[in-house]
Amino acid sequence: MQKYGLVGYPLSHSFSKRFFTELFLNNAIEAEYLNFEISDLTLLPAIIHEFPELAGFNVTIPHKGAVIPYLNHCDEKAAEIKAVNTVKISRKDDKIELTGYNTDLTGFRDSLLPLLKPHHKKALVLGTGGASKAIVAVLKELSISTQLVSREEKSVNAISYRYLTRDLLEEYTVIVNTTPLGTFPKTDGYPDIPYSYLTDKHLLFDLVYNPAVTQFLQKGAEKGATIKNGLEMLELQALAAWRIWTE
Repeated sequence: MQKYGLVGYPLSHSFSKRFFTELFLNNAIEAEYLNFEISDLTLLPAIIHEFPELAGFNVTIPHKGAVIPYLNHCDEKAAEIKAVNTVKISRKDDKIELTGYNTDLTGFRDSLLPLLKPHHKKALVLGTGGASKAIVAVLKELSISTQLVSREEKSVNAISYRYLTRDLLEEYTVIVNTTPLGTFPKTDGYPDIPYSYLTDKHLLFDLVYNPAVTQFLQKGAEKGATIKNGLEMLELQALAAWRIWTE
């Protein structure tokens, strides 16, 4: 039986295991999806050798960047943003090769596109972690200029939340939350943006999907903004990973 899995830490609220288990059951696919909850990525080679049926795995926090040195090959776009969330394992004549991809790009793009309007020319990306890299890459591909926002000005590319003025929010009408703020069970959290400046011209996209409507999205909806959570993005990126593993 072919096996697939998820590498990350922690994995207590893993979307991937539930999604793929249901996919296999509903389509009579003889395969199993496992969680490999490891904080130390040096354990990865042992896992690959211990599970010879493992044909591919997803990668989540905090290993999306750290996994790259373990790969034999890396897709051009994944290498460019220095983040991998999908790895295909090829085994032939006792030789094992790992190839990395980033299907978050596909998931976010295809989930966002139907919501875009002509006035959506500029975007604020909240957070500077690994997830933000794929988001910025997609927005750039769609000719939407971006500005990273962080609690701390970690680099010249990010501004602090305190610089989010009315004028800035009138200009940047797409706002994407890539932080974990508001995720279950800490559902009271939300990014510290001036929600009073939001209008019906704004589009708020939250990578968080549990709860379905975070405080970030709720506050946007109250101002008439279009809102979208990250569930469809997750489903689309998972299906893109499945196509990579089985092509």
